[in-house]
Amino acid sequence: MLSTLLKPSEGSILINGIDVSQNPREVRRQIGLVFQESALDRTLSVEENLLFCAGLHGLKKRQVKERISALLELFSLENKKSAPVASLSGGMRRSVDIIRGVLHQPKILFLDEPTVGLDIQSRRRIWRFIQRLIQDQSLTVILTTHYLEEATPCDITSFIKAGHIVSSGTPDSLIKEFAQTVVEVECDNPDMLLKRIDIPRSQIITDDSSSILIRVLDDKKPDLEKIQTTLSEGAMSFKVRKPNLNDVFLWLTNRREGQGT
Repeated sequence: MLSTLLKPSEGSILINGIDVSQNPREVRRQIGLVFQESALDRTLSVEENLLFCAGLHGLKKRQVKERISALLELFSLENKKSAPVASLSGGMRRSVDIIRGVLHQPKILFLDEPTVGLDIQSRRRIWRFIQRLIQDQSLTVILTTHYLEEATPCDITSFIKAGHIVSSGTPDSLIKEFAQTVVEVECDNPDMLLKRIDIPRSQIITDDSSSILIRVLDDKKPDLEKIQTTLSEGAMSFKVRKPNLNDVFLWLTNRREGQGT
C-alpha cells in the first residue's frame, strides 16, 4: 500500500504529504522500491536494465548515463556494465537491483529483504552503499528483514505479527525493555531443566529444542554459580551476555504464545 501497488481498504496514507490513493503517480516519483525477488530482465545487460528503468521514470539517456556509471563504480561493477544480468552472481544482481531502485534519486526507499541469501561480503557492501545514500542524500529507508542485526542501526524498529504491530521503538529501548543481561543455557532437554529453575516463568524463554534464555531485568548480575549448580545435569554450556534484537523477537513471540508476560 505504501508503494501504491495495493489500494488501502480504509484510512489514508501520505508519502511526503501526497495521498497514495489520490495521486499514486506522483508518489512513485518520490519513492524507490527493491522487491524481495529481482525485478531485472536477465536477457538484457546491466546498463540496458538501468536505462530501461530510467526511461520509465522519464529520465533522459544522456542525463542518467553518468549516474549509472557512478553507481556501478560504487559497487565495483563498472566492468560489468555490458554483461547480461544472467551472467552475474547473486550478490551482483542484488546490487544492480538496488541501483535500479535509487537511480531516480527517490526521497524514500523501500527494501524488502534486500540481502536474503547473500554472503557476508555482499551484504556488507550493500549496507555500506545504503548508509552512504542516507548520509549524502538524506534518504529515508523503510526496511523489512529477518536478519535482525540489520535492524539494529535503524531509528525505529517495529515487530509485526499477523499484520499488526506488536511492539515498536528504538532498537536500544526495545532491548532495554527486554532485559539488562541474558543467561543462555544450551541443553538437550529444556523442559526437564525448567522444572529445576526457581525463576519466574516470564523471565524464561525457550527458542528451540536445545537452549534456554533467562532474562535478567536489572543491573545485578545473575547468580551464575547457583544456576550452574542447579542445572549441572543436562546443561552443556552457560553464557552470560548482552541482549540483542533476536532475543527481543523471541520474547515477543513467546509472550504472545503464553510462555511469558
